Amino acid sequence: MGIEMQTNGQVMTRVTLIGAVVDGLLGLFKITIGLISHSHALVADGVHSLSDLGTDVLVILAARWSSEGPDDEHPYGHNRIETLATLVLGSALLAVAGGILYDSLRRVFDPSIVVDLGIAAFIVTVASIVSKEAIYHYTRHYAKKLDSKLLMANAWHSRTDALSSVAVLIGLIGVTLDLIWLVAPAALVVALLIAKIALSLLWDSMQELVDTALPEEKVSAIRKAALNVPDLRDVHHIRTRTMGGKTLIDLHLQVDPRVSVSEGHEIGCWVASNIRAESPDVLDITFHIDSEDDADVDQDGPPFLRPLRGEVRQALEQDWKGLCEIQDLRLHYLGGKIDVEVLTSSGVEVADLKLASARPWIGQISILHPPR
Repeated sequence: MGIEMQTNGQVMTRVTLIGAVVDGLLGLFKITIGLISHSHALVADGVHSLSDLGTDVLVILAARWSSEGPDDEHPYGHNRIETLATLVLGSALLAVAGGILYDSLRRVFDPSIVVDLGIAAFIVTVASIVSKEAIYHYTRHYAKKLDSKLLMANAWHSRTDALSSVAVLIGLIGVTLDLIWLVAPAALVVALLIAKIALSLLWDSMQELVDTALPEEKVSAIRKAALNVPDLRDVHHIRTRTMGGKTLIDLHLQVDPRVSVSEGHEIGCWVASNIRAESPDVLDITFHIDSEDDADVDQDGPPFLRPLRGEVRQALEQDWKGLCEIQDLRLHYLGGKIDVEVLTSSGVEVADLKLASARPWIGQISILHPPR
């Protein structure tokens, strides 16, 4: 898992670096054309494109840190760093939407604001649309491949520039055709679209940070995969959460109450293997082996504790003194009581043992004889 996460981090870094190179070249191109054409607007837009390098740096750092494996302080790894970075990027997108919305409203209430015309503005705007849209599709491809919300957020950050440039292009065409009223509505539509994407990213990130469970259909798939193990009687108390696109699962597995501890654990290992085969994005599975159905038991309530082996043996040796010599005990904690299998060479009857020990926690008593 650690190697896979490092590989994913390396891919995210490479993809983001390519986007950063495009941002840098596009910014320098805008500034150069702006200086040549004496357009302060293009120079300012170029500086804005260069500022996008800041988010690229954020993504690269987050990809590097989140791909580090577990350590003593972070036993589940560092995946949530990616979630936090996605939260920051989503906030940045929301700020961009707010800026575009503010600018569009200014144009509605102040028609005197001039749109920068000229062939230079057209060239730069088209170049911005083409390059940013290309980076969007390139980054989005790897975001879906790696199931990375952070990379998807950065892809949309690139598309916001393309969309804002589309709004600018519509404005340029509108002014050229004396349809100045096109400027504000185009910007408004773009702002609302970006805001919708930003809010979606923010919502998904916050859902992950508060440990929201997987959708019911995914939980059902986990349950079905678990129940495909033949010796599993039931599965319940399935709890799920996500961390940086990976899934963590806790669940209770009910097995035959008479199987050994090691057999019960092996059944749990088979269940975990089935679930991982069904859901490759699973990061961690913690299973609890149950000897009986405790689905309706209040897990947060006070525990119902019965005596352990040492206390049980001491009590039974006291009760059965003179009746049998206890060589070994097998204890089964079932139905709120303790079923006792006693290994003894004495010829005592079960009825005698039950009569001699009327302790409230004793359930069924069975006698086992050692081989002769």
